[in-house]
Amino acid sequence: MTQVQANADHTLHHIEGYIQSIYLVEYQHGLMLLDGCSRADVGAVLAFIKNTLRRPIEDLNWIIVTHMHPDHAGGAHRLRSITGCRIATGIADQDWYKGFDGIMMHWTDIALAKWMAKRMGKAPKRVWYSRRLHADVYLKDGDAIPDFPDWQVLETPGHTDRDISLYHAASSTVYVADLMVTVKGRFIPPFPVFYPNRYKASLDKVFSLQTNSIMLAHGGRVSPTQEDIDFLTSKIPPFQ
Repeated sequence: MTQVQANADHTLHHIEGYIQSIYLVEYQHGLMLLDGCSRADVGAVLAFIKNTLRRPIEDLNWIIVTHMHPDHAGGAHRLRSITGCRIATGIADQDWYKGFDGIMMHWTDIALAKWMAKRMGKAPKRVWYSRRLHADVYLKDGDAIPDFPDWQVLETPGHTDRDISLYHAASSTVYVADLMVTVKGRFIPPFPVFYPNRYKASLDKVFSLQTNSIMLAHGGRVSPTQEDIDFLTSKIPPFQ
């Protein structure tokens, strides 16, 4: 299932991924993925570009990786090796899955991705990926994305130490990845929130934009009310 939103100079395609939403931005001069998908989504992304958009897969110019979890970074390296695109991500001091503890957390996150797929009734697929991201460009808060300067990076940590969101002022929309998720029609924080104080600041940053819509990796395109925001904020874990 795909959804399409046409804007003045680009089209935003919302594609159902293996365990998350995929957002592909189409301009005449090229394509950009707003996240790195999962390893299981690589074939679906390539097929969509070739068969639905009827464009060469080499038209995929950029993949933006918002953070290192399996459904956000898992397909990036493979897609780059096939299409020749470049990968951009946020700036962090060290690898997210660093050291022995990082290896164990990487395995755990992959197991959780497999569990989520089973819970969603999806057939088992390969989701293993490298625990280290080798990006071409590292972007900080306020930077414009190369070749797509109308998209701006926002640093929105909390879920992890390196989460970024992608803001498009002209269409009053922002992609926030896992900054919030929907469960039974309510907005709640993701699991886990490693840095509650940073997470609260990131929510405040996003909501201060007063966009018309927010794109979620798990929940689609939404427009939270003040009641939704208050409920979400009430569920933030105690500050550390």
